Amino acid sequence: MEVAEEIEIAIVGGGICGLATALALHRKGLRSVVLERSESLRATGAGITIRTNGWRALDELGVASKLRQTAMPLQGGGETRCLKRMDLITALAESLPRGTIRLGCQALSVRLDSSTSSPSLHLQNGSSIKAKVLIGCDGTNSVVADFLDLKPSKLFSLSEVRGFTMYPSGHNFGNQFVQVKGDKCTVGRMPIHNKLVYWFVTQKVMYGRGGLEVPKDPELIRQLTLEAIKDFPSEMIDMISKSDTKSLSNTRLRYRSPWDILVGNFRKGSVTVAGDAMHTMGPFLGQGGSAGIEDSIVIARCLAQKLAENYDKKSRARHIMMMKVEEALDKYVKERRMRLVLLSTQTYLAGLLQQDSGLIVKFVCIFLMTALFSDMTRHTRYDCGCL
Repeated sequence: MEVAEEIEIAIVGGGICGLATALALHRKGLRSVVLERSESLRATGAGITIRTNGWRALDELGVASKLRQTAMPLQGGGETRCLKRMDLITALAESLPRGTIRLGCQALSVRLDSSTSSPSLHLQNGSSIKAKVLIGCDGTNSVVADFLDLKPSKLFSLSEVRGFTMYPSGHNFGNQFVQVKGDKCTVGRMPIHNKLVYWFVTQKVMYGRGGLEVPKDPELIRQLTLEAIKDFPSEMIDMISKSDTKSLSNTRLRYRSPWDILVGNFRKGSVTVAGDAMHTMGPFLGQGGSAGIEDSIVIARCLAQKLAENYDKKSRARHIMMMKVEEALDKYVKERRMRLVLLSTQTYLAGLLQQDSGLIVKFVCIFLMTALFSDMTRHTRYDCGCL
């Protein structure tokens, strides 16, 4: 029988949150291994909005100054920039020690070892890994979230098309984020720099003979998107007509209910989750990625603090080590929970307002938004603290 490889901290998923978590741990002197199922680092979704709170976290990780050079600040309160996702992924990956990221490692299941209570991760290639700490950053279809018995994320009746458009001679859009709402869809546009623009089109999902249809073929995505926005301003139509086909994607929008985040069990033994695996949310606040980066700062800080307490006592007994790890993960979950409940609630209400909800639902949503979130940008001023 093959002997399981033993590592200190295993991170499932090599997306933004997984890489940020590995880097945060590295900055605190804790070694981890990132297991990514793809054969290469990938960045779906073309662009990503980073608000003031996200830049604070990226400053802590030591990659913000480099990333600021690739994206102009957008007009408005605080610091908001739109990054190419691949630029962010690359900056995080290049800051990690060699050997941290393992590609082509797809996790199939998680279980706790009955004798040691350590989590074991079983991979598609038949091998297994035993870790002292396991952090699931594996997105909406998370193997680790399933192990924690978290309820599945839910679907908005909305999809979002995203893409880039390059203007070789430069665009004249300035540094403004522009959003135009129609009866059936919403078009948003954000410049990354003076020649590149990121855009999105949010619309109701289409119903066909096969049920819900979300096309994946890039040229079909463009054609259907142009049909959906045919009554929009000509510069929006021109922008999508000239978009980079390779950048186009169409994604169903998902969310984890605020009440599920409020009561969810995000820790079992030394296993927890972060990023979309923990708090999938719609893009309506531009906080999904930043919230995951915040997670990385907090979990690394909590683990480092508790493990330092253990080392100070010069005790390396395994049961004491595991107790400290569990205390650290509980502290992480407690610190993040209410921040995520508020973010997910505001995002959920914003999503319901974009759907074809009835008048009563819309009235309730507007009332709750006014009562709970009168300061609509307060979420951008949140500070997750120092590493």
